[in-house]
Amino acid sequence: MSEVWNMWHGCHKLSQGCRFCPVFQKDYLYGRNPSVVFKTKSFDLPVQQTRSHTHRLNPDDHLVRTCTTSDFFIEEADPWRDDAWDMIRQRPDLTFLIVTKRPERISSCLPRDFGEGWNNVAISCSCETQYLADRRLRYFIPLPIRHKLISVEPMLGPIHLKQYFEQYPTAIEGISCGGEIGSSARICDYGWVLDLMLECTAYNIPFRFTQPGSRFRKGQKVYCIDDDRQKSLAEKSGACYRAEKICG
Repeated sequence: MSEVWNMWHGCHKLSQGCRFCPVFQKDYLYGRNPSVVFKTKSFDLPVQQTRSHTHRLNPDDHLVRTCTTSDFFIEEADPWRDDAWDMIRQRPDLTFLIVTKRPERISSCLPRDFGEGWNNVAISCSCETQYLADRRLRYFIPLPIRHKLISVEPMLGPIHLKQYFEQYPTAIEGISCGGEIGSSARICDYGWVLDLMLECTAYNIPFRFTQPGSRFRKGQKVYCIDDDRQKSLAEKSGACYRAEKICG
């Protein structure tokens, strides 16, 4: 099982996919302002040790989902990010998966010794619509990142990435996509998922369908799907291609 490292918390809504952000909804429920960005008590988790002098952060699959309640490249975290990079540098035994909606900030936020990318860092650019894919990927794909991924979650419309696969045939290690979760979730259409999977298959890009979302359209029918069935239904759909190659 992977583990989570949230070194800071809080974010600002940027685009359509942020509209029903579950982190915002949870913060509102507990009377917190989700737009206030602050360091958490888990800031130094990667270097914390147990009484037996082993690392507390030691997932079975070596995967650490990083900064899931904020954005690693958010502006307010600029004073803290160098320390976060230093802790990542100290844990080459782990893989830190970072998902961001701010690819235009990545270049100025990388450590000086990042070179062509660190082997223990995978960065995924989140693109929920075609417009956002075209806007964000032009910044993201040319960056010196060793493990680049694209996350189409929540998938809010048809997305075509063929042009990027052709222009950068070896840049992207995998694509994941999934529907939106929650009582206000927007529809995810199975046709959109299959079209994106077929593009990935044609260019030998690993693809994973992670979840259908709370409102899932297949053909002419819209299904309402409970949270506890999301993963199993995605797996049963067969909408995957070389998915075991995708980090996360």
